[in-house]
Amino acid sequence: MNNLSIDIKNVYGFIPETEINSLKAESVAKLDALKKGDGEGNDFLGWIDLPSSISEENLQTIEKTAARLSAKSDIVIVIGIGGSYLGAKAVNDALSHNFEGLKEKRDAPMMIFAGHNIGEDYIQELTDTLDNYSYSIVVISKSGTTTEPALAFRILKDHLIAKVGAEEAVSRIVAITDGSKGALRELAEQEGYETYVIPDNVGGRFSVLTPVGLVPLAISGFNIRELVAGAVAMEERCLNKESFEENPALLYAATRNALYRSGKKIEILVNYNNKLHYVSEWWKQLYGESEGKDGKGIFPAAVDNSSDLHSMGQYIQEGERILFETVISVTNSEHTVHVPKDSKDLDKLNYLAGKRIDEVNKMAELGTTLAHIDGGVPNIRIEIPEINANYIGQLMYFFEIACGISGYMLEVNPFNQPGVEAYKKNMFALLEKPGFEEETKKIKERL
Repeated sequence: MNNLSIDIKNVYGFIPETEINSLKAESVAKLDALKKGDGEGNDFLGWIDLPSSISEENLQTIEKTAARLSAKSDIVIVIGIGGSYLGAKAVNDALSHNFEGLKEKRDAPMMIFAGHNIGEDYIQELTDTLDNYSYSIVVISKSGTTTEPALAFRILKDHLIAKVGAEEAVSRIVAITDGSKGALRELAEQEGYETYVIPDNVGGRFSVLTPVGLVPLAISGFNIRELVAGAVAMEERCLNKESFEENPALLYAATRNALYRSGKKIEILVNYNNKLHYVSEWWKQLYGESEGKDGKGIFPAAVDNSSDLHSMGQYIQEGERILFETVISVTNSEHTVHVPKDSKDLDKLNYLAGKRIDEVNKMAELGTTLAHIDGGVPNIRIEIPEINANYIGQLMYFFEIACGISGYMLEVNPFNQPGVEAYKKNMFALLEKPGFEEETKKIKERL
């Protein structure tokens, strides 16, 4: 079976290979710190061996829940924010039909998200839509008091009760939360919701292979066993291989840190398959929240090509030379479409007649890579054979373990997010939340 691969040859024109190789020992030491659990944030390392620790019993329990809710639901509403929704969203979009919402018949419930914004129009239009469908809710929150998902759950819970009655609503709600404490845990026990636990030692952005991601994905009919199997394969590869040639996570972490130390402050994750858009969004949280602290960090950005070649492409080609690209390349597409020949050829495309659309896309990818290298943009290339559950599992675990190594190379704690609390304090003060009276007074004086 082919696996994820990484190619850094298009970095060597900007940084000598010897410079990257000089970081081998450092990157291996940081990987060892992760494995031994003696680095900063070591109380949040439960994700490292998570794939291989998922048991047959775990999977069967999740699949039983999925079968029960799938049988009575057209839609599953996933309520969560940040890591509590981005992982499931990334996998859902990568593995779904591009026009899933227009299909007349689906084999499993369609996944829709709530609690990831505070959009009044969004929640009203969602409840209006749900009037016409049978649905279940998966609510994800460690505390149960995070504003965005808590608001959405309060509204959608009331809507579901009004639609199907209180007893039936209980059977359609699954709570994924802390194992012993918090508002959502208390509510779930009072109401009798089925529950799953978010492990204490796994942060939200690393939680896609916990029930946070696996439960909603299973309800929506995705092969969580293959997703986990891909992650297990990458866990084995990245934890047990200490040479650059065999360990893609070491190579990626060392290369991006070498580029950062040379003045490249922005990393752009590039894809040429629109199904990977939310993989990029998940990646942005993973790296932005893990590395952006203490005045340090590579800024994570993303583009969807070839669409963004007609917008961001100009800056990437000729803007300030503070960036590098990491391209996710997919070897094989699922379908085969050929360019037809046209007798009039008014669009001047007959030179492409007979070629596959994917061949045109691949030449756009290669041509762009060459142009950007010529324009002063280093390029890392990550390749997966195709988009399926196994390779997405490989890709996500690869990014996770590389993120831990890279964060330690930056000498930050990759597993906390102290800056996330700043906006919350201001918002609570502005909303005059009890307990924030002093902050409310100060912020009103400031305004």
